[in-house]
Amino acid sequence: MWDQAVACVDQGDVEAALKTFLDIEEKNSKISFNIGCLHLANNDLGAAEKAFDCSIGKDEHLAVAFFQRGVAFLKKENFEEALADFSNALRELRGNNLIDYKPLGLSYKLYASEVLHNMALAQAQQGQWDKAQESLLSALGLKPKFRHVELALEAILKQKLFDLVEIRPRLLFKPNRNYVAELEQKDYLGKAKVVASVVHKDEFSGFAPLQPQPEDAPATPKAPEVLRALKGEPHTVLYEFSPETSDELAVLPGNIVFVLQRGDDNWASVIFNERRGLVPYNYLEPLDITTLSKQGQNGTPSGADEIPAPPFKNPPARPVRQSGDYNNVTSELRRSQEPSGCIVKVHCSYTVVITALPGVPYETLLQRIGTKLNLPASALSLSYVRSGERVAIGESEMTSVWHCMRSGRLTLWCTLSEDPQENPPKKSVQALALYAYEASSPEDLEFSQGDIITVLSKVNADWLEGQCNGKIGIFPATFVQTLHKD
Repeated sequence: MWDQAVACVDQGDVEAALKTFLDIEEKNSKISFNIGCLHLANNDLGAAEKAFDCSIGKDEHLAVAFFQRGVAFLKKENFEEALADFSNALRELRGNNLIDYKPLGLSYKLYASEVLHNMALAQAQQGQWDKAQESLLSALGLKPKFRHVELALEAILKQKLFDLVEIRPRLLFKPNRNYVAELEQKDYLGKAKVVASVVHKDEFSGFAPLQPQPEDAPATPKAPEVLRALKGEPHTVLYEFSPETSDELAVLPGNIVFVLQRGDDNWASVIFNERRGLVPYNYLEPLDITTLSKQGQNGTPSGADEIPAPPFKNPPARPVRQSGDYNNVTSELRRSQEPSGCIVKVHCSYTVVITALPGVPYETLLQRIGTKLNLPASALSLSYVRSGERVAIGESEMTSVWHCMRSGRLTLWCTLSEDPQENPPKKSVQALALYAYEASSPEDLEFSQGDIITVLSKVNADWLEGQCNGKIGIFPATFVQTLHKD
């Protein structure tokens, strides 16, 4: 029915095409997108918005659907919603200048400069002339350069509005030709005919009965399913790794990852939980899944007789990234993986780091921090810095909190909701840095030899939390010497 609806559009019968699309029971994101485009061409903005909602719900990374819904919002004069959708479309471009949808069946290229053009129009409609100018200047810096962007910038400098960029009407996703061809019934085998038989006048042309099998035949070894299903070499993660850039992947000790490529800089491109990213190779150890599978088949699963050794206490130093080795891998990762979320640094009795999606509600964020600290969420309260002052966080403050996120990072403070008389303030202790310490994860405190560090708390026998050069984090206790006041 999909190809029939597209054929109706090509013949100019939009109503028949729309009816055919709506009769399809299981609508995928592309079909819902087509329905939205037809409603948008008919200026039925409410129906178009709902159709694009369905398309995005089935594929939340379809940038062109965000773009079209933003156009619908802009025509409905819902400028804030339009700006949000254009921002989402730009995010799904993931740093690329364009996305060519022709391999997916849509003869259209979505350019980042056109998305920025419409973002500027939504900002101008709200009187945000400076932001609109910034968006258009960003669009001018991209290739290819469009004349309509230059004209829009000239209009913005005069604080005048300009025309909206739209996709050509009735431009739709078409089904794959191979998919359509497979829908037609074909007789690949033809009718069977008996050519020779030991039975006189044998007309049987069906399948022969099961033949006797030899006894005591050796069984053919079967490769483990996981080896056939996954690519790359399996490795076990030895240390916890927190990402610092968008193309790195967070892993925990005991995770099994599959190494796709190892670079000369000791970084590896791995796949874990259907996501790809970069992990230091010295955090990994090769794993023989075939051996583990054979042990399981013999009834002696690995680790049944002895307790495995715990991961090493101190992780190795973070390798230095070489930009030249992973140009192709990094671009592929940015195209294939979804955003890893915001890195939230939480200062409590010691510093911890969690990853959360921007916009999550207060209760969800508090619950995750409580789980990380191994404390009940009801005993915690959060705060953040606004205009130089510490402000307590509630559900009503979450919008302002997420606006404080910078480069995918957010800093919060956590306190226990207890009587202050039971926990009187401790006297600050200062320590001298005996060695330079380079941070290997977001919660670490970096300092140089000879720096004076204010010790805030003791995490355990090996780690302390302190403040130095305006930053707070944890560091090895053996790297410093406590200064005693005379």
